[in-house]
Amino acid sequence: MTHPNDLSADKLMRVGELAKAVGKTVRAMHLYEELGLLEPASRSEGGFRLYGPDAIDRIHWIVKLQAIGFTLAEIQGFVREFKGSNSGREATERVRQLFVEKQARIREQITQLAVIDNDVSEALAYLDSCQGCSPAFAPTECGACNHEGHRGEAPALFAGLSVGKPAEPKKPFDVPVTVLYREGST
Repeated sequence: MTHPNDLSADKLMRVGELAKAVGKTVRAMHLYEELGLLEPASRSEGGFRLYGPDAIDRIHWIVKLQAIGFTLAEIQGFVREFKGSNSGREATERVRQLFVEKQARIREQITQLAVIDNDVSEALAYLDSCQGCSPAFAPTECGACNHEGHRGEAPALFAGLSVGKPAEPKKPFDVPVTVLYREGST
């Protein structure tokens, strides 16, 4: 078994060893190569792809970019643009623009998640106080109850669940018994 820390600079790995070292599938390694995101250092005499220790760093880089929201197609695009740029300055400016845009989207998501977190906290605080409530109250009373110290409406996240009128009790028959008998029969 090859462990990433056991690799020397001249130790080359076959695709299966690389996949195992980074916790990915062989298919993922082939996909990264097809997309131009990963290149083998060389090939064995039998034609097998061989990767150096730098391939592990490259895959960790790809995984990190995916974790922050870049798709493989986006990564492929800016790798291609980077390599095809006329200068380092031009190449880095394009990557910088992409990172600025991604950071703005991440910050928007953080703001949205903070609002959601607050909504969940409000709902949980409300629901925690319901634990001591009498089982005599119907669930439909939970949306705007004055029991157990509640004042006014339930938090929005919970209120939608408990809104509504109490269900009317079902009648044993939908039609009057007299309709069940025909005239003249007994």
